[in-house]
Amino acid sequence: MAEIPNDPVILLSYLNTQLRDFYEDIQDMCKSLNLQEDEIRNRLKAIDYEYDASLNQFV
Repeated sequence: MAEIPNDPVILLSYLNTQLRDFYEDIQDMCKSLNLQEDEIRNRLKAIDYEYDASLNQFV
């Protein structure tokens, strides 16, 4: 698993930057970085952010 930030707000920024700059969608990012999509979604849902596929970012 990739080293990702523990702080949820920093994680949000990190993932949105990764999605914007390198990946077509969340599945592509999770596969490439060896992350569990459900875990990522749950961690960001805890701070009221959800993945928007049309924007390819957490909003």
